[in-house]
Amino acid sequence: MSTALLTDHYELTMLQAALAGGTAQRRSVFELFGRRLPEGRRYGVVAGVGRALDAIEAFRFDDEALTALDGVVDAPTLDWLSTYRFTGDVWGYAEGEMYFAQSPLVIVEASFAEAVVLETVLLSIYNHDSAIASAASRMTTAAQDRPCIEMGSRRTHEEAAVAAARAAYVAGFTTTSNLAARHRYGVPTTGTSAHSFTLLHDSEEDAFRAQVTSLGAGTTLLVDTYDIAEAVRLAVEVAGPGLGAVRIDSGDLGSLAEQVRAQLDSLGATGTRILVTSDLDEYAIAALAAAPVDGYGVGTQLVTGSGHPTSGFVYKLVARAGDDGVLRSVAKKSVDKISVGGRKYALRRRGPDGVAEAEVIGIGHQAVDDGDDRDLLVPLMRAGEVVGREPLEAARERHATTRAELPPAAQQMSRGEPVIPTIFEDEH
Repeated sequence: MSTALLTDHYELTMLQAALAGGTAQRRSVFELFGRRLPEGRRYGVVAGVGRALDAIEAFRFDDEALTALDGVVDAPTLDWLSTYRFTGDVWGYAEGEMYFAQSPLVIVEASFAEAVVLETVLLSIYNHDSAIASAASRMTTAAQDRPCIEMGSRRTHEEAAVAAARAAYVAGFTTTSNLAARHRYGVPTTGTSAHSFTLLHDSEEDAFRAQVTSLGAGTTLLVDTYDIAEAVRLAVEVAGPGLGAVRIDSGDLGSLAEQVRAQLDSLGATGTRILVTSDLDEYAIAALAAAPVDGYGVGTQLVTGSGHPTSGFVYKLVARAGDDGVLRSVAKKSVDKISVGGRKYALRRRGPDGVAEAEVIGIGHQAVDDGDDRDLLVPLMRAGEVVGREPLEAARERHATTRAELPPAAQQMSRGEPVIPTIFEDEH
């Protein structure tokens, strides 16, 4: 499916004017970055890279798209768009990587015409997916070794739900309830029943028996439709001490988990896990750290970025060639929205102990390696061909590894400043 119309009107009117003015083919360098981290956040997580590469490949103006643009741009521009195919180069932070203020997450080098039209679709993907992954990373940090399940599909747009499940998986969530995410991206899915299934039956016992008969004793039984203590008793009676798990979806989760754990143990169901849901965020998960909870189901707060539904990324022209073909730095200078011009290179400075110390960004040159530093920009596309596609599991592993190299303050849930500074090295 073409992604060409997932863009803003002004991208194409800029293109039209550049084509008419003879500047459309000027070699240009665009950069996608955030001027700052979302307020109070100590780090961010890059997500959506794989989806962005798919979107660039599918960015073609087919007959339907060209028809839709009738009256938006002129005939010469439509003719140019009819053969559009991105042929430039793209570098970027790999999926699952940490990012900080001014990190050059994506660098697009091509003609102005080829690169400018990608602005909106790239920002849509990176702003959403990175916001979700950044929230998910805080949640999995708070959960420590306890699994987190993504359950937010019904709380957001149906397509955003699929992207959110993917991004959450990158940042350490173990499963999702969303079947489209399983089908498209291979994210593991899980799920058993809701309150409506219990209410369908003449008694809670009948509902439990039907579920256990169909799904086995290892299933998860929802125990807070009526009386929790009675439901737990019935659950063990029906499924036996090998019952897989019970889920609590309301009330004082910490106190209830204590009561349910004691009751399960007294009934011999010592291996039965306790899962909790109900408007959880990273703070609620952290507050349950001492409770006998074995897993968390997270919905609304995850798919809305836990207070930061966008990452605040922008896509700016930072260098372009003149009539002489020489590449020159350019930058926006307006108050509060200043950009740093020039083609960027980035590395993560690490100390002798392997702990990250700074985000070092070279302007117009490769940043100087201090000995144990790590390059951050990897090739994603060369001459219009994708070279950076990778399995989602690789991004998931990268997230765990790169989060572990951050200073200990990254694990704090309180609002704070970025855990490492961003340092610019000017061109020599």
